[in-house]
Amino acid sequence: MLIGYKLFAEGYSPQEMVRQAERAEEVGFDFVEISDHYHPWLRSHGHSGFAWSILAAIAARTRRIGLATGVTCPFIRYHPAVIAQAAATTALLSDGRFVLGVGAGEQLNEHVVGKPWPSVGERHEMLRESLQIIRLLWRGGNRSFEGRHLRLVDAQVYDLPETPPEIAVAISGTSSARVAAELGDGVFATQPDPGPVRAYREAGGSGPCYAEVPLSWAADEETALESAHRMFRFGVTGWKVQAELPDVVNFEAATAFVRTEDMRSAFGYGPDPERHVAAVQEFADAGFDRLALVNAGPDPDGFFDFYAAELSGRLRAIAPAG
Repeated sequence: MLIGYKLFAEGYSPQEMVRQAERAEEVGFDFVEISDHYHPWLRSHGHSGFAWSILAAIAARTRRIGLATGVTCPFIRYHPAVIAQAAATTALLSDGRFVLGVGAGEQLNEHVVGKPWPSVGERHEMLRESLQIIRLLWRGGNRSFEGRHLRLVDAQVYDLPETPPEIAVAISGTSSARVAAELGDGVFATQPDPGPVRAYREAGGSGPCYAEVPLSWAADEETALESAHRMFRFGVTGWKVQAELPDVVNFEAATAFVRTEDMRSAFGYGPDPERHVAAVQEFADAGFDRLALVNAGPDPDGFFDFYAAELSGRLRAIAPAG
């Protein structure tokens, strides 16, 4: 079991993200993960720095901790050739500590370049072609590719690491699980649901399984719940909503009736370590073995201290029930 820390780039400045990554290394986290978004989820978040610049700064300021995107969409807003180059460079700058997390994207971030928003099935086809292009470029040399949705013409990534980064593919069902088993090295998810992990294993996938565990630490329960509601109420809308809404104002409307009480069942919260351990156990029971802790609490440094004192040893010892 590896334990990571999710850098909430929508809630903090780029400089603060780098500082938090340094603290995560200090208190013993195995990796940090950062979303690659253009917009925040809610207006109150107020930030959304460029993930690849933040990763480069973290690579320069840390020595041990792993780095990962959680996740980037390698088409529409980007071309997969750009992601192949960015990931290779990040792997070099971090001395091989980087994992490329990829997914089929959210309209919130991809619509900004003015292209139509494809259906789920089409996005999965585009994700497959993107991974084929990335793998092709990582083999070195001058490469071209002609797919149904994407093209590559006479491209070469000149600076390549000796060992390519691992690719973790975000999955939600059978279709994406097959893509992950064929072209990825692992999977990524946000719910403690064993179904996608099972589908990935049945499709022949044998790599690590990443997931984000929602927690909210504060010195009292009400403060923790209020902070979780303020920062992460968008999360209870479900992935189908999160992928399809086009703008921050839509998420404000979609979450207008989410109550603070609704966060109780979705988060490990408050000062009691047992509640946090129980939340992590759910994901371990579902088959995940790379767990990124998301802190929706108001005090990042308090959470780091809490992790070091109360959670680190216990979480590393967690195993699936039975």
